[in-house]
Amino acid sequence: MSENNTDRPKASDGADRPSDAGSPGATPSHISAGPSGATSHSPASAFPPEGAAAAVAEGEAAQRAATDAPESASTVTPETVSRAAEQPEAVGEPPAGHASQSAAAARPGAAPAGFGQAPDFGAQNPPPPNALPPNPPRYLHASDSAWSVLGRIIAARARQLFDRAGQRITQRTLRIGVSARIFHPEPGAMGLRGKTLQYLEESIAHWVMSRDVIVFMIPTVGHQGMLHPSNIRLRDYARHLDGLLLQGGADVSPQTYAEVSARPEWPGDRVRDMYELELLHEFVESGKPVLGVCRGCQLINVAFGGTLYQDIASDVPTAGVHVSERYDQHRHAITFPEGSSLASMFPGRREAIVNSIHHQAVKNLGRDLTIEAVSAGDGLIEAVRYRRAPFVLGVQWHPEFHRAGGPELLDCTPLLDAFLRSARETRF
Repeated sequence: MSENNTDRPKASDGADRPSDAGSPGATPSHISAGPSGATSHSPASAFPPEGAAAAVAEGEAAQRAATDAPESASTVTPETVSRAAEQPEAVGEPPAGHASQSAAAARPGAAPAGFGQAPDFGAQNPPPPNALPPNPPRYLHASDSAWSVLGRIIAARARQLFDRAGQRITQRTLRIGVSARIFHPEPGAMGLRGKTLQYLEESIAHWVMSRDVIVFMIPTVGHQGMLHPSNIRLRDYARHLDGLLLQGGADVSPQTYAEVSARPEWPGDRVRDMYELELLHEFVESGKPVLGVCRGCQLINVAFGGTLYQDIASDVPTAGVHVSERYDQHRHAITFPEGSSLASMFPGRREAIVNSIHHQAVKNLGRDLTIEAVSAGDGLIEAVRYRRAPFVLGVQWHPEFHRAGGPELLDCTPLLDAFLRSARETRF
């Protein structure tokens, strides 16, 4: 140590230190930098002049102020830390590393200890004791194996596929079959009159299609066709369609309910009877809904063992008029018995006006049938329902003509909606 200490104050412990020794960023006065940037020790007498010392002190004060400022933490870089670490220790002072670490720890915003050092990839850094969950994930069981997990994945995928298939089925447009009217060939006629025609009346198809439903006319099936034999049966239609509508047309033949025709002009259509009876039973056995209109209502009654009045005017003289030359413009009132399904379809109504285009009517009610509506004037049965099926209902009037008939006629949209709702529910 140099004895020349006139320019340096005494430390409290008797050691000779610069006045700002230990301050961050200060350089000891007895250490000078060489031309190459390396530091070298110099005697204590080799101090700069007073003006230079004042400038150095002022610069050090500015550096301390900039370093101590909180916003200056971002200016700390690995290069500054490494340069500070490379400076040799002053004689008689604590080790530079210890002093710099303690000073950095005490100074807010300073770089942490070891900042800028090369990482040690060989060090062992285990996770904290509570970092890992004590139990396996919820989707795994204690007894799980690779096969059990695979089985659950396959089962989940299968459920997804079944759900999609079920969604397609439920959202598919309904397919309603309509029984065909039959025009039989006239003897000796030429052209179409010499051929059997099968057709449906336009209004009945449009009435069903008004609810965005696809309509199919179901033709008769010839088991032993002379020209084109086929293996298609009526049960195939019942399997692939969602419901059946029996449209109006010719009389039901008295032979179908084991009676003799009272007059030769009322023979009915025995061929159509056989075709529609088989069609009706196939749909009932398949659990599909059936709606009968006019002749369809009478056929439902006959299918379950009931009989018909062959002619209302002849068999029931006290009855009102149920058919006239006005055709679909003729109408009368009906009533719904309490507790009937029609009464629930038309809440708040016990009576309605419907058209009337029939000269035959239900006489003896078939087995397991209930009365759904009667004529208000004479009590003749106007609607029947088969109670052993989800939906087998027949009405004597023509609901497809009501919208064009005027606002006083019963709006039969609830009847159609109930039929189609049952078709959607039983389509599986």
